[in-house]
Amino acid sequence: MGIFERYLSVWVALSIGAGVVLGNLMPDVFHGIAAIEYAHVNLVVAVLIWLMIYPMMIQIDFASLKDVGKKPKGLVLTLVINWLVKPFTMALLGWLFFKGLFADWVDPQSAGEYIAGMILLGVAPCTAMVFVWSQLTKGDANYTLVQVSINDIIMIFAFAPITAFLLGISNIQVPWETLMLSVVLYVVMPLIAGAVTRKKLDRVNDHSRLNSFLSTLKPWSIVGLLATVVLLFGFQAQTIIEQPLVIGLIAVPLLIQTYGIFAIAYFAAKQLKLPHNVAAPACMIGTSNFFELAVAVAISLFGLHSGAALATVVGVLVEVPVMLSLVWFANRTRHWFN
Repeated sequence: MGIFERYLSVWVALSIGAGVVLGNLMPDVFHGIAAIEYAHVNLVVAVLIWLMIYPMMIQIDFASLKDVGKKPKGLVLTLVINWLVKPFTMALLGWLFFKGLFADWVDPQSAGEYIAGMILLGVAPCTAMVFVWSQLTKGDANYTLVQVSINDIIMIFAFAPITAFLLGISNIQVPWETLMLSVVLYVVMPLIAGAVTRKKLDRVNDHSRLNSFLSTLKPWSIVGLLATVVLLFGFQAQTIIEQPLVIGLIAVPLLIQTYGIFAIAYFAAKQLKLPHNVAAPACMIGTSNFFELAVAVAISLFGLHSGAALATVVGVLVEVPVMLSLVWFANRTRHWFN
């Protein structure tokens, strides 16, 4: 794992600080950027999100789907956790904390937006960072690739309906046109672009040109992520100064969700008697989030200044240290799967 991935939370925290400072010093600049939008999609943020998502989609090898029938129990575990458990537990925790336990500290409109951001995180299973978690737990790389590829295909069809359903039961108005546009813009199009790019660069299947191209793109992907964080917290700067505890309030249910989902998945993997090199990555996929997608859709649906966008970025801050602690735990308990 490179220095960027290892210290991602540090870079994100620094970007948060920069965004809050700049947002208070130069509010007019951020208002001007916020005005650059079309069909509820901010064009500046859309470009930055694409810088993040496009390299990830290139890494997906759909040729690996021919191996989908191998070790089916691990794949079933991933799909059940990702699509039948995680979105609903995230929505439940959001409602429990922001409509219940934290109700006196947060106004109703902000509470609804925080819940929406959490739901978007819960419905977006990890696509890219899971390869890092798999490597750190000595996971089966080919099997991890199959799991991620299947998840991305399901995401095309399941993300919008599940998101709309959970937002609806949380009494949050669902703008279907914007939601579908977000899925096309941030899932379907990058997925197609990544598949076409991979096919052209990797015709001889030696990965040399592909890896070289990905190395070139990686710095831009980092710039995209950090610039997005700076912008989001710049847009939210005045709110954060007025309500400094809000980030901590959002982080609490996210932490409970992450550790809770891992515990459920890890216990299930042990009961299914999966080998550790399949069990660990399967649990990591279900635990971590495709936060780039969640951030993009939150901005499209609720706006750059929304609590939903803020909640998804707090997810970035929380995820990496938590996932590293789970990697440590998975490695220390490898003997459970003998």
